[in-house]
Amino acid sequence: MSSILFKNAGILATKNNEFEFIENGYLAVDGERIDYIGKEEPKKKYDEEKDCSGLILTPGFVNCHGHSAMTLLRGVGSDLPLQDWLHVMWPIEDRMNEEDLRCGMDLSIMEMLASGTTSFTDMYLMPWAVADTIGKSGIKANFSRVMQAFQEMDDSDYDSYYRVKETEDLVSAFHNSYSERLKVDYAIHAEYTCKPLVVRRYSEDCLKKGLKMQIHLSETKKEHLECIEKYGKTPTEWFNDLGCFENPTLAAHCVWVEDTDIDILNEKGVTVVHNPTSNLKLGSGFAPIPEMIKKGVNVALGTDGAASNNNLNFMEEIHLASIIHNGRLGDPTVMNPNTVLRMATINGAKAQGREDTGSLEVGKKADIVAFDVNKPHLTPNLNPEALLVYSAQGSDVCMTMVDGKILYEKGEFKTIDKDRVFYEVKKSIGRLYGEK
Repeated sequence: MSSILFKNAGILATKNNEFEFIENGYLAVDGERIDYIGKEEPKKKYDEEKDCSGLILTPGFVNCHGHSAMTLLRGVGSDLPLQDWLHVMWPIEDRMNEEDLRCGMDLSIMEMLASGTTSFTDMYLMPWAVADTIGKSGIKANFSRVMQAFQEMDDSDYDSYYRVKETEDLVSAFHNSYSERLKVDYAIHAEYTCKPLVVRRYSEDCLKKGLKMQIHLSETKKEHLECIEKYGKTPTEWFNDLGCFENPTLAAHCVWVEDTDIDILNEKGVTVVHNPTSNLKLGSGFAPIPEMIKKGVNVALGTDGAASNNNLNFMEEIHLASIIHNGRLGDPTVMNPNTVLRMATINGAKAQGREDTGSLEVGKKADIVAFDVNKPHLTPNLNPEALLVYSAQGSDVCMTMVDGKILYEKGEFKTIDKDRVFYEVKKSIGRLYGEK
């Protein structure tokens, strides 16, 4: 691979686990990794130089929860509560084939790259159909075959259950593929879509494989209270008692968790994935994020799917996460730019098990985003971190690099044929919904 020197850039670097902003600095990439960061020009020569005057370089963003190919359902089921919304989604998803999922995945990757996402976590249908699509795009992903089991089972039923075999095959075929950019997680949809034996056995299987677990947890008040009524436990207690949290777990939403639940999540090292847009759009509520952070819980950010958001613009999640809790608690100090940027980068990389990314440091993977700040809404730049969190938009991203390779630059996708994707999406929409 070639090497590149970014010069005259604003750089949101990390030093001693804290953000450090460097003005008019230099950042060099050699192969897949960051080779140099500093205020002085390095003596080493690089294959290419880029003048980054007026740009800010940040770590790539890590989108820790989504259902990516749901881009094909964007706008469907709007203005419905979650349970009603699901009953609109499921019949359409039943009609989706592998071609639909591939073009929907391509569409989502384009949207994520264009707004600064370099790695994402995904829970959706037929993941084997989209693995090569993800791999060839150059982005990073933790993806899964989601587990659902609406019927009671015994051990023999579980051993022969097709979703169990599909998960095992997915792990064998794709875990750590494409130079470890692709990782396979286990995933349980939710308490209300699975039976206890399945959750216990599936959690045991995940532990034996040494992999990570994805779940939806206490997303709505209805889900939370009905679990207590059924089992005499909160969903957090239910998953914990069944052994789910013995695995490194990413728990999406956590809107209705109780104080004792937060203690369990912290004790078990569960990462809470905050999805502010989806929670607000579906009327689910406000997750107690400041309370979780205060207790030491690792909190990351996610967009959720494009049918409940309705976009994958990560800058919107950053902005909402930075302000809604101040309003909820009547305190402008409970969240701050540093906290939210950590959620979007370092915390997300930790949750995915990617300790070699998430920050701009020498030796880390070169997962880098460039923001063009030569714009009216980004002038003056008196506080770079506040500028990124409160003022920047996804459309201000002018470059996205993963593992030292530029995947998106100034509107151009380097690894994805945009016209082909739009053509295939149009065909899928016509088949799924009928020609308009």
